[in-house]
Amino acid sequence: MTTTTRRRPRTRLRFGFVDSFLWAVRIGAVAIIGVGLIGSIADTLSGEGISGGAWRDLVITGLSQGSMYGLIALGYSMVYGVLGFINFAHGEVFTAGAIVGFFVADALAEAGMWTDLPILAISIVMLTSITTATLVAVLVERIAYKPLRGAPRLIPLITSIGMSFFLQYAIRGLFGSNIKSYPQRPTALQGSVDLFGVPIGKAQLAVIVVAAVSMVSLYLFINRTKTGRAMRAVAEDKEIAALMGINVNRTIVTTFAVGGAMAGVAGTLWGLLFRQVFFFTGFLPGVKAFTAAVLGGIGNIVGAYLGGISLGLFESVGPNLILAPLGVPAVSQLKDVVAFTALVLVLIFKPTGLFGERLAVEDRA
Repeated sequence: MTTTTRRRPRTRLRFGFVDSFLWAVRIGAVAIIGVGLIGSIADTLSGEGISGGAWRDLVITGLSQGSMYGLIALGYSMVYGVLGFINFAHGEVFTAGAIVGFFVADALAEAGMWTDLPILAISIVMLTSITTATLVAVLVERIAYKPLRGAPRLIPLITSIGMSFFLQYAIRGLFGSNIKSYPQRPTALQGSVDLFGVPIGKAQLAVIVVAAVSMVSLYLFINRTKTGRAMRAVAEDKEIAALMGINVNRTIVTTFAVGGAMAGVAGTLWGLLFRQVFFFTGFLPGVKAFTAAVLGGIGNIVGAYLGGISLGLFESVGPNLILAPLGVPAVSQLKDVVAFTALVLVLIFKPTGLFGERLAVEDRA
């Protein structure tokens, strides 16, 4: 009796055009970044590059601006986690909070509270901004998205783009198209302080601290409260959550409200840091916040916030760190290019984002 042994077919590594192209992009990106880093270090050591103090300022700027991106990104990530689509009108929710906050800040400045009682005045402005952004977010969900709850995802996605334009020009019609400047920062937020021997602007420090406290509060709310557990259950599986007695519709409204509140906090911080707002203010920060949500890992709350900080650092430090040593002119004008290029490269190396996606059952591959 003879036994025949089957030979296992040899597995050959096959690279198609797309795989080859992606590997070429990866290798090219690593080479360019490596050359830029080496050149930047050499320029700094030789005294021809920017100073250590300038690098420090760039990092602090990136942290403060990235903190605001992270707060706005929370709304994108939460809505996507629950409903499975991107709410492109979220940037205009941020704009509404920032502009209404301006009018309150202007009134408080005329009354003298902005300079005499700065902490109380800023708290009032932030509460107003949070309330406004929350109401706008809830109204958008009730009017635009609730009637489309069972529709294919492309329909609410297109609706969100339409709501974005509607809110932009509604704000323009209500408040005008001119740029509005927040009052001069109170004395308490002017100048700088030494933090562990590192000088940092008071306004930037306030933005970083308030954003971090807001993020920690949201994290505790989602993970330690009954409402937060309901939100996580609905994000995981709506049908099972409904069978367990969770009011899905109310939980979705709560998700929009919490995301709007975070956008309201970011609106006040934007006014304090940059001071100027107008009807189109939220468009580019909204796009970057969406980028931050994808960069950190869509559906991941902590990842969205850290993705925002990463994006802020990329666009602040990246041009001088990578492009300037390569002889690229006017690198300060290329920060947006660097930020979005960083997103593309991260997704090429790790498609799930820096900190991993957290999606519902039906969204997982």
